[in-house]
Amino acid sequence: MKTIDEILKQEPVFLNDWKQDGKFKLIADFEDVYISKEEFEAAECPISNREYWIEKKNKMQNVLPKYDNKNILFASYGNENYEGDAWVLFEENGKLYEVNGGHCSCYGLEGQFDPEETNLEAIRFRLEKGNLGNDGYSGNEFAKELKEFLGL
Repeated sequence: MKTIDEILKQEPVFLNDWKQDGKFKLIADFEDVYISKEEFEAAECPISNREYWIEKKNKMQNVLPKYDNKNILFASYGNENYEGDAWVLFEENGKLYEVNGGHCSCYGLEGQFDPEETNLEAIRFRLEKGNLGNDGYSGNEFAKELKEFLGL
């Protein structure tokens, strides 16, 4: 298994629903801000409802600083069959944390960014003996990629 220092030097991995917009989309999903990165970065309103765009843009601007010190290392979110399952590994102030989120068809990930401190051995155990990264129902399959990322 790679060391923490080796893991921190790697490029972050974003999979499934977060593959395209990475950390931005992760934040938008957990904070219940429905705006794309492209819409957020637009200088002029790209949609027909200007007030809605300004409201979402301001809301996203306000929540982004909460995540400044969170070094996202690995994140995956599957949202097939109208249900979702998410897993995030990040580093902050030298410690590793994970976030687990899930939802039924009625809601999303809003309000579920609840970090729990973790360590590499606990993640390794769950990958090898448990079912971390194996969720075929929601499409959140990431065990193989996480093993590669961790050097297992």
